[in-house]
Amino acid sequence: MSMQRRHFMTSSAALALAAPFGLARAATDYPTRPIELIVPVAAGGGTDLVGRAFAEAVKKYLPQQPVVVNNKPGASGAIGTAEVINAKPDGYKLGIIICELTIIPNLGITKYTASDVRPIARLNADPSAITVRADAPWQSVDEFLADARKRKDPISIGNAGVGSIWHMAAAAFAEKTGAPFNHVPFLGAAPAAVALLGGHVDALTVSPGEVAQHVAAGKMRTLAVMADQRVPGLFEKVPTLKERGIDLSVQVWRGLAAPKNLPQEIAELWSDVARKAAEDAVFRDALTKANLGWAYADAATFQAAIDKDRAFYKDLVPKLNINKG
Repeated sequence: MSMQRRHFMTSSAALALAAPFGLARAATDYPTRPIELIVPVAAGGGTDLVGRAFAEAVKKYLPQQPVVVNNKPGASGAIGTAEVINAKPDGYKLGIIICELTIIPNLGITKYTASDVRPIARLNADPSAITVRADAPWQSVDEFLADARKRKDPISIGNAGVGSIWHMAAAAFAEKTGAPFNHVPFLGAAPAAVALLGGHVDALTVSPGEVAQHVAAGKMRTLAVMADQRVPGLFEKVPTLKERGIDLSVQVWRGLAAPKNLPQEIAELWSDVARKAAEDAVFRDALTKANLGWAYADAATFQAAIDKDRAFYKDLVPKLNINKG
């Protein structure tokens, strides 16, 4: 066999091994150092769990370097998301984006919009839920609303920050029912839950998964979910608002995104890795254990969902009486 033919066969074999992992072309040396995954909320909530479970699952499909989770909370996700948007588009800084990115531009909280990132995959989706302490006087959402309407001092509802999806859920709930509430912002669902346990707020509008451990421990009670259907498992006996005659559904989604100008070959690599990691038992079991909804979607489907929410909140936000602080 000639030297030239041996060289050709060796090169072809190398490319064949690289191709299944999306490492052909200019990305053959990626990654050569740890990858940072920005989570734009405080540690402990649903978004943080999704990010950490995803980073753990990625190990099997991108073993060359670790994915390091870095929490950057504030401004309803705007601070962490801005860091991703402004990062060098080389694949070494990615982020978990949240549906607030379709909301807060309408409030003037950030100049950035969902068009400033490159969506890679949706990983999760969950409805909002109205949750109170177990020792609260309300046994149903009907009792909760009746009390809210007759009180001199408004019932206080904790959320994940001004302009957050959970703030939006509470504001939409108030607008739909005509009941007044005092909206209290926190840096995420986890600190809001701590405040409820401590008696600093009367209720929460966060996802079922973010209060699941407290509900299971008998410390909290969920009155209703803002969904088209009931949430299975721990919350299957909790009615939807629609069952109580209130036509309102509000959900959060969380997904993987990158700086806008991420090279195509690295985007394709991450698309493949994200799909495999999202379908892996490590990721799916972590979400199930935490009562978080698995909702993988590829980049195109995720982009369509983002565009739909952008139009929805552009129309809805001006109708709500939201104090931007």
